[in-house]
Amino acid sequence: MTWLQWFMNTPSQMNVLLVDDDDQRRQSVSSIFSFLGVAHQVMTFVEWFQNNHVRPDLNVAFIGRCLLPVSLEKLITSFRQEDAQTSLCLLEAWDDVEQLSERSKVQLLRVLDGPLTEHVLTDLLHEAQVVRGVKRSGLSEKPLFPQLIGQSQPMNSLKRTMMRVVDRDVNVMITGESGTGKELIARSLHDYSKRAQGPFVPVNCGAIAPELLESELFGHEKGAFTGAINARAGRFEMADGGTLFLDEIGDMPLAMQVKLLRVLQERCFERVGGSKTIDVNVRIIAATHKDLEEMILNGTFREDLYYRLNVYPIETPPLRERKADVVMLLQTLAQRAEKQGLGRLRFHASALESLQRHPWPGNVRELSNLIERLAIMHPDGVVGVSELPAKCRHISEPEPTRYQSQNAFQLESGSEQDCMMTAGSSGQEEVFSAFKSQEQAIALPDEGIDLKQYLESIEKALISDALDKTGFVVARAAAMLMIRRTTLVEKMRKYKIQRLSDS
Repeated sequence: MTWLQWFMNTPSQMNVLLVDDDDQRRQSVSSIFSFLGVAHQVMTFVEWFQNNHVRPDLNVAFIGRCLLPVSLEKLITSFRQEDAQTSLCLLEAWDDVEQLSERSKVQLLRVLDGPLTEHVLTDLLHEAQVVRGVKRSGLSEKPLFPQLIGQSQPMNSLKRTMMRVVDRDVNVMITGESGTGKELIARSLHDYSKRAQGPFVPVNCGAIAPELLESELFGHEKGAFTGAINARAGRFEMADGGTLFLDEIGDMPLAMQVKLLRVLQERCFERVGGSKTIDVNVRIIAATHKDLEEMILNGTFREDLYYRLNVYPIETPPLRERKADVVMLLQTLAQRAEKQGLGRLRFHASALESLQRHPWPGNVRELSNLIERLAIMHPDGVVGVSELPAKCRHISEPEPTRYQSQNAFQLESGSEQDCMMTAGSSGQEEVFSAFKSQEQAIALPDEGIDLKQYLESIEKALISDALDKTGFVVARAAAMLMIRRTTLVEKMRKYKIQRLSDS
């Protein structure tokens, strides 16, 4: 018995409709369905319109060539009127597929560009099953994976890839560059899975000292080591019934990789210093920006662990490959900054064009940091090309004369003058004078403002700027800010500022 035959014989049997005016293909596809045990109906388009009804609880309809003068939009509308939960798959491309309405595009599962093989059919039936489950739960009324902002082709492809595994209880490996939002993808998979009511427990394997990682993951008993004054549950126990997200898995020491592999195989473990076996039911989602296959060749990552974790790979696209999403991300992040009390931010069309041309090496995280900085530097203002950091100015300022006024205040986060970049009183006086000249531009909102939070946000932005400009050399950044190095370290700890790491 094939996998698909077993799948079709499960209690949740799929119902399939095949409508095609190509007699040879209709018979061929029907034979494949019969061989694989797929319950199905076969019709021509004339027969389908004469019946004018869809089989109850239909999961997916395979649509072939239509010899009748009917548009694809009208055809999909007819299916939707009978059963809005039915997904459609085109056996060949129709001429008007690009002109479909957004509502019809949602119902169109896929357009095949090759033969309908057993593998393709299995994947299609599972995707249709997931879509139907989402629609029945009412989630289809809301955007799928709403935390993932963007409607570009790479983002839509990513969401489709996620959709195929969202309800599968298998391990997932998320790869991609730093700052592409891998933890958001993991959390979205959890939120839409059957484990959504359980806990989502993230752990950064690269941020925990190697000697503490075992205790962090598996917990420890009282007295297991110096400082273990009480028994403590580990992240595996915390995630029981839910999802454990192992971020920065490529930074896990080899000795710890062996212990993790055993837990993945046996689904049980013992706390550090304990002898009682603890069974857990968790789904593992791992993430890394490193090339694990290269690390395997170098002997720094176990091959057997890699294949245990990489059951279903998901690759996150970098922002430079989905620049069509930049404006939507800007709007979302600006609204978020406004809700945090940083002021309303607007963008001139020229600034938007310039930002869309930026390569974004830090991806969405870099964009998020930029929006926060601009919201602090230009609260309730309009950002043009000249207000952008120098590295983000990829077009010329369309009206440079407006910045030549003697009374105009200019504070550019990318220039060498933006925040006390030179030691000595002259640099201080210049910046203090600039802030003083801006006093009239900063108005107290009618609803008031959290002054402490506002000032802390400014301090955080200036510290981040100084660290960026010095390549994260703390001593040099402290000199620029004219504070002690130890003071800067304390402030970095307070604001949780650290060098960009994968997430």
